[in-house]
Amino acid sequence: MSARRTRISLRGWGGVAAMAVACALTAVLALLLPLTRGAGGDGSTGVGGPGLATGVQARADNCTDPERSLKPSGDESGAAVKAIKERGYLIVGVDQNSYHWGYRDPNKKSSELEGFDIDLAHEIAQKILGDRDLIRFRAIPTNQRIPAIKHGNVDMVVRTMTISCERLKDVAFSTAYFQTGQQVLAPKTSSITGYDKSLAGKRICTAAGSTAFDRLDADRKAGTLAAGADISTTVPNQLDCLVRLQLGEVDAVVTDSALAAGQAAQDPTVELKGTPFTKEFYGVAMKRGTDDLVRRVNQVLEDFRKDGGWQDSYDAWLKDGLGAASGPPAPKYK
Repeated sequence: MSARRTRISLRGWGGVAAMAVACALTAVLALLLPLTRGAGGDGSTGVGGPGLATGVQARADNCTDPERSLKPSGDESGAAVKAIKERGYLIVGVDQNSYHWGYRDPNKKSSELEGFDIDLAHEIAQKILGDRDLIRFRAIPTNQRIPAIKHGNVDMVVRTMTISCERLKDVAFSTAYFQTGQQVLAPKTSSITGYDKSLAGKRICTAAGSTAFDRLDADRKAGTLAAGADISTTVPNQLDCLVRLQLGEVDAVVTDSALAAGQAAQDPTVELKGTPFTKEFYGVAMKRGTDDLVRRVNQVLEDFRKDGGWQDSYDAWLKDGLGAASGPPAPKYK
């Protein structure tokens, strides 16, 4: 990366009240989030307009290995990449409430977003446009990631988004840039021990449109979910689940272990329970048919892995919560 973020120390967000306020503002900020460090223009133009590439990255039918993506390329003559370069800035959908991934540190005067996903977004802007700050961020709730891409509101989403066969029906993905898995988050004093029978009769919160809810719903239908577990509580943003947990409205949260670790760092009264019970990978999501952009992003990821940028960002943001990493997941190509 051309500019590295330094590690910070954040002692929570001031308890339940401050967290609740932050979440209450999310819907408003998703619409009003300042378009940071952008070049000229109104930021209203996304990708996917007339004349863009009409090829499709992959069909989700008979999908068995969703992490396989198009081979990387540094070619920038394709319609989607040219549209970004002509506009002069990248439009990226991100989170602003996920600690160490995409968030605003309330202990800092600066309002800039920071975190692992934010570093990656800046790296993509650097490689495509030659300036890491030629980027405009749009805060997007968990359940609006796919609509934002399909409607052309953003060029891409870099927001802890799991690659899956189901999602490939709606969007295209880069190669994987992070491995995680679903895990249970609950109060330290809770009798819950993990994704097991200890969830019987417990109220569980997940984000709407998340792979966590999909897994719980599938297990409920299959009869393998703990007896009496209530999964009816879903929220637009995953952080809202932490607030519900703090307020005692639910007994547990199920989310990606990488996100849960950040929430445990924010609130010392909660902890990860058990071990991850799925294996999932984050990818950069883009509009189907923008194959040239997918290939270009895959080349950025290739360079990001090899030049130490991925490791630097991991060490700055995630190492304290997740421990040492052996490196990013190996890319898979078609």
